Amino acid sequence: MLVVPAAAPATPAPLERCRTLGHVAGMSVAIRPATGADAGRLALVGAATFLETFAGTLDGDAIVAHCARVHAAAAYAEALAGGARAWLAEAAPGAAPVGFALLAAPDLPGAAPGDLELKRIYLLSRWQGGGTGAALLAAATDAARAAGAPRLLLGVFAGNARARAFYGRHGFRPVGERRFAVSGRAYDDVVLARPL
Repeated sequence: MLVVPAAAPATPAPLERCRTLGHVAGMSVAIRPATGADAGRLALVGAATFLETFAGTLDGDAIVAHCARVHAAAAYAEALAGGARAWLAEAAPGAAPVGFALLAAPDLPGAAPGDLELKRIYLLSRWQGGGTGAALLAAATDAARAAGAPRLLLGVFAGNARARAFYGRHGFRPVGERRFAVSGRAYDDVVLARPL
């Protein structure tokens, strides 16, 4: 289990006050491998972060339908039973789930034999900016490397500049595009890859 200590908040600039004050003094995050028994925890974080990220950007009815289907506990249980691996970030104390990473076989254009896909790396905004996202990414990257994958791929919403910047800082580069359906509505994704 990896423990990421809480970031000590600096005096926030006026425009960054909300993001910086979101860190809870004295709290840390523990990251551990997820099991099938964690499907409900993954589903809760998946739906919450999808809504938090895309409300006001994507169609609301599409978000609700997408989360009911894609972020159902049964969908995560099926993915883990089918060979996907996940890591769960939990706030300490209390072990409330606040994020996760999900690694699986790729379903992206341009995937080559042996590549793996970071299907999701979701983290509630309150815990962003303190190293937890990087720790989740490191867990997935280390597992992909240990599995002998030549590259780690992911798809990210083209309009999600913050996520794209995060991936860029961690060595991911654009290698293609795809259309991503959210309950029948198509959106543009950028496919990124990082050599391992």
